[in-house]
Order: sequence, then C-alpha cells, then structure tokens
Amino acid sequence: MSNLSKAPVKKVRKALTDAGMNDTVIELADTARTAEDAAKSTGAELGAIVKSLVFLVGEQPVMALVSGDHVCKMENLPRAVNLEGEVSKANAADVKAATGFSIGGCAPIAHSKDIPIVIDVSLKRFDVLYAAAGHHLCVFPVTVTELKKLTGGIVSYNIAEPI
Repeated sequence: MSNLSKAPVKKVRKALTDAGMNDTVIELADTARTAEDAAKSTGAELGAIVKSLVFLVGEQPVMALVSGDHVCKMENLPRAVNLEGEVSKANAADVKAATGFSIGGCAPIAHSKDIPIVIDVSLKRFDVLYAAAGHHLCVFPVTVTELKKLTGGIVSYNIAEPI
C-alpha cells in the first residue's frame, strides 16, 4: 500500500485540493522525518524545508513554520500570536491532539483543531519549499504565499534565527 493512501496523507491531499491547489504530495524513497533527512530526500537546500513545530503558550498549542536552517525563538511566540503565558515544546501527545499528525510527519495544514500559526520570514528566500504531508515519507512543494493562504498564518521576522 502506498503511503499516499494513508489517512493522514489523504487529509493533506484533500486540504490542498479543497484550497483550489493541485494535489502535489510526493512519496519519497527515503525518510523526511527531520529537516536534514527531508533535504537529502528531496535534493532541496536545508533552508527550503519547512519545519512544523508545535509549542504550548500556556495551554494553547501554537505552530511555528520555521526554515530548516533556522531555530525557533520560543520566547517570541506569545507576542507573535497575541497570547500570554509560559512557552514550552509540545510533547508527542500534544502534537497529535492539536494537529492529528505524529511528529516526523506533522503537516502545516489539515489540523484537527484550529491553532495559531506563525511563518518564519526567512522561508521567503526560496521559490519552492517542501513541507511534511502527514507521513515521514511524504512531502508537498509549496511557496510562502501558498503556505500563508493554506494556514492563515502570519509571517514574522522575530520567531527564528539561523542555526
């Protein structure tokens, strides 16, 4: 059975077509579980990989879409999404509950719940990005403009810095 037929991937594919985009999900031969793996598997630069990172601001899940060659500045998330509270990394159960996806294949779209999303401005350096598509062997190409449209996220200059 192809990974493109798995339920989480089908959810991403449907979200793409529902948004009027083409179903461009790609099944890879090698894993895209980490940004480094995804860069190797797609042949893209590390910075063109979208890391879908989930944090908790207090009890509220928040997703930061960060370039593969950057790290999230967690302390800036509350202000970016207009929330208050302590920031912590979400654990695997929190990620699954908020998004419906497992870590390693967590897509930036088609979440179980509406959560605030912030997009790292440094992703604009690339014409084509690759984001997880619900499984560690599946990704989809996307632009920053499309990512913004698909997620409703806000682009921020302050949520990430180079590794």
